[in-house]
Amino acid sequence: MRRDWTFDEADLVPHWGRLLAVGIVMIVLGVVAIVFARQSTIASVMVYGWLIMLAGAVEFAASFWAMRASRVILHLLSGVLGIVVGILLVVHPNAGAQALTLLLAVLFLAGGLFRFSAALTFGFPDWGWDVAAGIVTVVLGFLIWMQWPAASTWLIGTFVGIDFIVRGWTWAMAAAAIRNVTRHAEARP
Repeated sequence: MRRDWTFDEADLVPHWGRLLAVGIVMIVLGVVAIVFARQSTIASVMVYGWLIMLAGAVEFAASFWAMRASRVILHLLSGVLGIVVGILLVVHPNAGAQALTLLLAVLFLAGGLFRFSAALTFGFPDWGWDVAAGIVTVVLGFLIWMQWPAASTWLIGTFVGIDFIVRGWTWAMAAAAIRNVTRHAEARP
């Protein structure tokens, strides 16, 4: 059975209010996450820890279904590692937040330098935007690095909050666009 994933905006018109409500809730949750950035950081690290632990447990259990001995060992060790790292994040969320924040700083620094260098080296179309994005990313990584470990208390929660606000805004703008389809249709003679 093949599913057609295309849709007509008219199908969403009766539901534009629900989409707007989802957007508003996401924006409110984002603001709450930013206002309570420390608690959001700890909660995010703990949820991430539980997910890693669960994935490790699944891989550990699945390792016994592997056919070849080398795969059994690989999946067994990977599963045990996931369980241990997950437990460490759940039991020590502050240390986990510090480690993840440091990794974000390194990721931003390395990713920004790579983007900057690649844009200058390869001369992509509109390479100036890539250079600018690389510089901004390097600056963010440097700022996080300079504020580490103090930044680990608020950074992840703030990033989660910003993500929620942006996603909520996207939902709200989609709802407004769908509502405008209705208004334009009603205005036609």
